[in-house]
Amino acid sequence: MRFSISLALILLFGCGQNLNEPETPGALLPVKETVFEGLNRPWGITFLSEGEALVTEKNGHMVKVDLNTKTKKVIKGFPSDLTDSIGAVHIGDNSGIFEIIKHPDFAENQIIYFSYAAKKPGLGKTTKFVRAHLRHDSLADIETILVADPYSPINYHYGGGMAIGPNRKLYITVGERLFWEHDEPEIPIAQDVTDKRGKIHRFDLDGGIPDDNPDFGPDAVPSIFALGIRNTQGIALQPKTNTLWFTEHGTIQGDELNLLRPGANYGWPNVTTGRLRSKDCRPPKIEGAEFAPPIWFWHHTVAPTGLCFYTGDEFPAWKNNLFVPGLSRGSLWRFHIEGDTIKSAEELFLNDRVRSRKVAQSPKGKLYLLTDEENGKIIRIKAKPLSE
Repeated sequence: MRFSISLALILLFGCGQNLNEPETPGALLPVKETVFEGLNRPWGITFLSEGEALVTEKNGHMVKVDLNTKTKKVIKGFPSDLTDSIGAVHIGDNSGIFEIIKHPDFAENQIIYFSYAAKKPGLGKTTKFVRAHLRHDSLADIETILVADPYSPINYHYGGGMAIGPNRKLYITVGERLFWEHDEPEIPIAQDVTDKRGKIHRFDLDGGIPDDNPDFGPDAVPSIFALGIRNTQGIALQPKTNTLWFTEHGTIQGDELNLLRPGANYGWPNVTTGRLRSKDCRPPKIEGAEFAPPIWFWHHTVAPTGLCFYTGDEFPAWKNNLFVPGLSRGSLWRFHIEGDTIKSAEELFLNDRVRSRKVAQSPKGKLYLLTDEENGKIIRIKAKPLSE
């Protein structure tokens, strides 16, 4: 694990100041301000302008939110194969609408990408990734990028993360879709290169397969970029280094931060920093496999989700830091990274925890948080001078 902690967990709301020490001139205190509410478990957000954004509600709709007028509009024309059992089982049902991102040339072409749990009668559900044109408040020209078949009745671990990476390639994450490890086939799903699940895939922006994708053999799914993934919901580009980082859900502990490398095998279920749910499960040895270790792992359950690199100016000391929210315990983490080394880690808002799905940045560099609640909120993280 490549990290060195120069600041242990900093306990004053993330301002990095000891209560017994005098205030540093100009020191800033991060505070929360709810700028929108009434969202049904929001999952993803992409800003169309400083005051307007597209938001996906895991248990609801794709909506256009106006942060100035505090109004929202449902985007029409969503694919009809969206699963209709959203939230019907319990909070652990992962089905619904997931990530949404813009094409790099969105201002010219109005293209967006989004992911969701798709149904097929008699077979179940799976993760589906599509691209479409946004025409006013409707979707048009919907094209499928990937259907992560086979369909399954299982309601867990869809993945659904997306990011535009180096060289304008589209990276998408698919979970392995199992809950218990004893349900694994002879070759574990995440280790089987003929199976789309449990992988990170790489596409051209038009949905084609890049010629320089890793070669996993003649029978492999050609879009696979990396394997050995249990359930990755968040993936983000680090602008300073042009590399991609992703979060990974463990089982009993084992939550991780990973650096994406072409052809890498991240080990699930053969290696984990946590424990397997199925105590008697012994995954088979994968001949010739080399497993990539995580850059960071937690010793407690965090359930990390949609991460974001901060490049704004409101918090100068946070420039280029990585922010990772969590579902479990409602945590929000800040990582100072140099290259591929985590130099310090800080947990924010220890006395104001909220189950969180996504951290995002607006075009002008403001930092926002989506809360995973029935009355889901968009929260702005603002800087308040400590001297006030």
